[in-house]
Amino acid sequence: MTSYRTLDDLDPAGQRALVRVDFNVPMKDGRVSDASRIERAAVTIRELRDKGARVVLLSHFGRPKGKRVAEMSLKPVAASLEAILGHPVAFADDCIGPEAEATVAALANGEVALLENLRFHPGEEANDDAFSDALAKLGDLFVSDAFSAAHRAHASVEGLARRLPTAAGRLMETELTHLAQALERPERPLAAVVGGAKVSSKLALLDNLVQKVDVLIIGGGMANTFLYAQGYEIGKSLCEKEMAGTARQILETAEAAGCDVLLPSDVVAAEAFSVNAPHRTVATSEVPAESMILDVGLESLATLKARLADCRTCVWNGPLGAFEIAPFDHGTNVLAKEVADLTRAGKILSVAGGGDTVAALAHAGVVEDFSYVSAAGGAFLEWLEGKTLPGVRALRDAVVKA
Repeated sequence: MTSYRTLDDLDPAGQRALVRVDFNVPMKDGRVSDASRIERAAVTIRELRDKGARVVLLSHFGRPKGKRVAEMSLKPVAASLEAILGHPVAFADDCIGPEAEATVAALANGEVALLENLRFHPGEEANDDAFSDALAKLGDLFVSDAFSAAHRAHASVEGLARRLPTAAGRLMETELTHLAQALERPERPLAAVVGGAKVSSKLALLDNLVQKVDVLIIGGGMANTFLYAQGYEIGKSLCEKEMAGTARQILETAEAAGCDVLLPSDVVAAEAFSVNAPHRTVATSEVPAESMILDVGLESLATLKARLADCRTCVWNGPLGAFEIAPFDHGTNVLAKEVADLTRAGKILSVAGGGDTVAALAHAGVVEDFSYVSAAGGAFLEWLEGKTLPGVRALRDAVVKA
């Protein structure tokens, strides 16, 4: 049993279903340039439509700061949604008030409408009661299907769940299921791969993970800070030297918790950060003074692959090196493909997300091979930090009335 309602618990036929989606998608020349988020949301939309609901979609777009900004209108998204659904989508030039009410009232069972950008109103981000009331007036039930917005206590995320019968959409349900399997109720041993540039930006994440996982693999610029904290010379590598004390504290916490922290034993070093720059692999203790660490070495990769082969669950956030340019993408690519292989073989559950992670895994060509790759950035990171997300808490607190 889940701790929240799903679409299986609703009878949406003839009901006005307010669905919070995330259509904050990339745009180019007034057109959607990457419709991945729309395609993911389409699963819930189609199911509600097929069950005879009048589907009313709510989303934010960009940061208009409570004002109407023409360039941040959701209208171009309606055309992309129509193409994906193969079904007309009505569009309202506002998300509350007479125009929104008229658009919703005109819907027949099984029809879909998209309302204008929620953030054109300051009440959305303020979680204002009056704004929440105005949104709730448009629906008979609320479907929360935007995990990527769940870390925000906004009106369309938290406020509506306190006003209408509420359930998780299929995308939200899938996300929460995989996250629970990965960190709340994992099969062990549990490994976490954490990369990226700065320890300071992932301090809360590291503090939480070392107390929950069995193996913590640290890569990227973050690893340089940990190496420096242990007394290694790291040349001109990216490093937060002021975080050395914090890094040592994290290692002490990990040891006390029985978490094995793995840092590179060898690295790929170069004097220039550029494509195919001259480089060489050296032991971690032998980084030249004029060089910078840009990737993990082959010895490190062999160790990491061996450790992951013994694990049953893997959570991944961040690249191991400068994955954007060759040949410093090698480490990330190799380890990502190893996790993908283990996943396909049914030996490991793999969940990834946040920051550059999706781009790094896409670069490695393994996004479809992981058990689940979350498109949520901030929400995924806050979940890794062990925080209770307002949108998830509201979903679990909501009571669907008969």
